[in-house]
Amino acid sequence: MISASADTSATLSRRTMLAGSAAAAGAFTFGFAIPFAGEAMAQGAVKEINAWVVVHPDDKVVIRIARSEMGQGTLTGLAQLVAEELNCDWARVTTEYPTPGQNVARNRVWGNFSTGGSRGIRESHEYVRKGGAAARMMLIRAAANQWSVPAAECSAEKSIITHKASGRSLRYGQVAEAASKLEAPKDVPLKDPKDWTIAGKPLKRLDTVDKTNGAKIYGIDLKMPGMLNAAIKDCPVFGGKVKSFDAAKVKAMPGVTHVVPVGETAVAVVAETWWQAKTALDALPIEWDNGENAKVSSESIAAWLKEGLDAPEAVIGNQVGDAKAAIAKAARVVESVYSYPFQNHATMEPMNATARYTPERCEVWTPTQNGEAALAAASEASGLPIAKCEAYKIDLGGGFGRRGAVHDWVRQVVAIAKQIPGTPIKLVWSREEDMLHGRYHPVTQCKLTGGLDKDGNLTGLHMRISGQSIVAGIFPQNIQNGRDPAVFQGLNPPGPEASIGYGIPNLLIDHAMRNPHVPPGFWRGVNLNQNTIYLECFMDELAHAAGKDPLEFRRALMKNHPKHLAVLNAVAEKAEWGKTLPAGVYRGICQTMGFGSYVAAVAEVSVSAEGKLKIHRIVAATDPGHAVNPAQIERQVEGSFVYGLSAALYGECTVKDGRMVEENFDTYTVLRLDEMPVVETVIVPSGGFWGGVGEPTIAVAAPAVFNAIFAAIGKRVRSVPLKNMDLRKA
Repeated sequence: MISASADTSATLSRRTMLAGSAAAAGAFTFGFAIPFAGEAMAQGAVKEINAWVVVHPDDKVVIRIARSEMGQGTLTGLAQLVAEELNCDWARVTTEYPTPGQNVARNRVWGNFSTGGSRGIRESHEYVRKGGAAARMMLIRAAANQWSVPAAECSAEKSIITHKASGRSLRYGQVAEAASKLEAPKDVPLKDPKDWTIAGKPLKRLDTVDKTNGAKIYGIDLKMPGMLNAAIKDCPVFGGKVKSFDAAKVKAMPGVTHVVPVGETAVAVVAETWWQAKTALDALPIEWDNGENAKVSSESIAAWLKEGLDAPEAVIGNQVGDAKAAIAKAARVVESVYSYPFQNHATMEPMNATARYTPERCEVWTPTQNGEAALAAASEASGLPIAKCEAYKIDLGGGFGRRGAVHDWVRQVVAIAKQIPGTPIKLVWSREEDMLHGRYHPVTQCKLTGGLDKDGNLTGLHMRISGQSIVAGIFPQNIQNGRDPAVFQGLNPPGPEASIGYGIPNLLIDHAMRNPHVPPGFWRGVNLNQNTIYLECFMDELAHAAGKDPLEFRRALMKNHPKHLAVLNAVAEKAEWGKTLPAGVYRGICQTMGFGSYVAAVAEVSVSAEGKLKIHRIVAATDPGHAVNPAQIERQVEGSFVYGLSAALYGECTVKDGRMVEENFDTYTVLRLDEMPVVETVIVPSGGFWGGVGEPTIAVAAPAVFNAIFAAIGKRVRSVPLKNMDLRKA
């Protein structure tokens, strides 16, 4: 890791950081100025050119990445953007993470550390590119100074600066130290994307080799001298507490060193190895005070949400005209109710962190989507100011939103370490603990009512969403007048983020908030997932009721939504919509917009007489504005369908006696290799904006398949997961 800067004059309270960085990890963006110069960060004999670029004498280029890498490829994409403007030799590029403590000490020179909401590149592309461009300008100026020629007469390519008039050249490494002493340029122009030679190209990822040869260290792998290992059990009922536990029963078990309370709700066993700690924890007698929430079940939650579908109180998210009046005088009215369950992030690597606490210093090593939020959690739990704490990011074995806005496991490990000062403590959650104490995809229901005129045209639509608010559960201070803006993802008025793709003359979309005791979280794709199912499956219902082709029905409503329409047309063309399929194979189509990007999909499925589903092929189109690495976009789209289809077919967390029922992958199933369809990706970057890639296409997985299932068997899929439905033909 980079050594910390000596300047710790910046003052930023942990509560400010908790609110700011955690909110950014969820659904909000905060503006700030990003400087490119500042005091040099010590690198031994090597000085940084600016905060983003370090050039070694041997021409090795280190690009600093503030965002987290969790398999999505952000690390490589951001490095490409910096390297593009730097004009360096890509073969000599490597990366490193600055720490959030250094970011605070340097007035947040690296900006936002949050990696969520598909914002890793789309939110930071401009200032990281300027970091690369500024460094290139400084290197050229250093060479020009050495030659006593104007910098305008010099150029740089592949880490070599050339003065064409005299034929002289210098390597970046030869002038790096001189460049580091120069003042940063104030005017930093950027290249036109059409001139890119590194960005925009399908380059191989920088982190693949270490992942395949075992060199990559994840948080769960971390080892430190003198380290002890902790296993933890929190009350399985949300809101419950520890009533008592008998530490004497396990203190003599092999390897056990400590049995400690963790807040009011959990108990941890600390031992020489994690398995010793877990074995003792399983044997530890714990009596829980489950509280009133033990009376709650999935059935009681569903009944409560059902009441919200017709409740008089609701907050409006999008309104055009008078939908209720239009529906009342429609020639035909179509109405359906859909539902979506709790779902767990189920990251391959469970929550974990290592902490070392002393009264003067608290350090945490953890896989995190937001290093600043992890730092704030460490400060809050330790009681020490930010300046006396540090969090070191480690690559994640999966994030999906779980490791972003909420860092409960960091608070836990610090609470344990405080009771054993000076000793590194590694806390690893068991799979069962991870499943029982997630931050779950919110549970919702949706009633959709549509009115058609005598010609089958949609004249009015009312969508009533009833259910949980993520923002109310994580950032309640951001709820204004009872409204959670994140609830309406994909349903917003026309604009740059998550807007609806249809021009409906009379539209009403509202939300009756119902927040069960189960803690919600930002789950990859967030509310775009269920909202796209609700809207796109209902659009198919309306098309069927109108006697129209599902594609043509949509097109008629999208004349004023050209970017939505463009991806829909692109996917229809690639999938050859309208062309006869093999016997027994049927298509479904859908589209949406979220995380700044436009996406659409066509699924081809068959269903056997016994009701067995086979998804043969999915074609997906995406317009993210700019494609930084087309190969990585294709991988992200394919991975999105793995995650989205797992959720659609199997994802469901149920509540009994106030706690989650599913505790491991034997009951929380994911897609198997033999179930994965062929995925074909069409990238149609239209330019002019920057959209995300990691999350949008998840949302079109389920509705494309569900609409194809209706075409195959004549049954509508209106609830997730599909495993609960009989797919034998109607």
